[in-house]
Amino acid sequence: MELRHRALQALRLADPEKKVAAALEIHALAATLSIADSTPEGPSDPAELPGRPDRPELLAHTAVARRSPATPGGRAILIHAIAHIEFNAINLALDAVWRFDGMPRAYYLDWVRVAAEEATHFQLLRNHLRAQGHDYGDFPAHQGLWTMCEKTRHDIVARMALVPRTLEARGLDATPQIQAKLRNAGAPDAVAAAAILDTILHDEVGHVAIGNHWYRWLCEREGIDPEAHYGLLVRQYEAPRLKPPFNDAARRRAGFTETELRWLQQV
Repeated sequence: MELRHRALQALRLADPEKKVAAALEIHALAATLSIADSTPEGPSDPAELPGRPDRPELLAHTAVARRSPATPGGRAILIHAIAHIEFNAINLALDAVWRFDGMPRAYYLDWVRVAAEEATHFQLLRNHLRAQGHDYGDFPAHQGLWTMCEKTRHDIVARMALVPRTLEARGLDATPQIQAKLRNAGAPDAVAAAAILDTILHDEVGHVAIGNHWYRWLCEREGIDPEAHYGLLVRQYEAPRLKPPFNDAARRRAGFTETELRWLQQV
């Protein structure tokens, strides 16, 4: 079976453990798999994607409870929220593999690698939750990342602009602040969670860099100015407004230009 069909199969899986295993297997086999020129046939109802478990309950972003990392319960809710983001990120990467035609082999291999790394992040966070007496699905979550995925399903340029280099890049800004609060809490589970976020932050710089690379590659192919076009896409697809503080150092490592960093300060 070729790579893009496998990605679609993994995307449709509802069980988190099976989805994680499938993402890791595809990555392990990627070098040996062929890559289809045309998109494998997906479900007739787009609402069937992605496959997701019955839990967690999905609520509007504003309805999801937030708790202080200073308490064990608050830390559990926080880590669960991050685990949910990583679970969605597996789906986002798999969707980028199966959905879009006409890209170089390196594009598909890049996003397969991202899916596998996001699967590893989810495993780390889920294991941490279990060590604290909780599990993925125990708390409500929101579906903001996948909403933008649906909006951009017919536009690969918008997908690269607004998912990895916008929504996922917010994690580069937020993670150091979360780590500081966890380390300030001082409890062993909080320190352990902050260490897991070290791994995730390191990898996420690379994931955002992949989004930046393919966004600029697509803009060059289509004769579009990437910096000017980005602002148009933000307005067209009603991307969330990004708020400071920004992690400029991590964003530079991920390939953002000085012009783009200045633009962030002005929006």
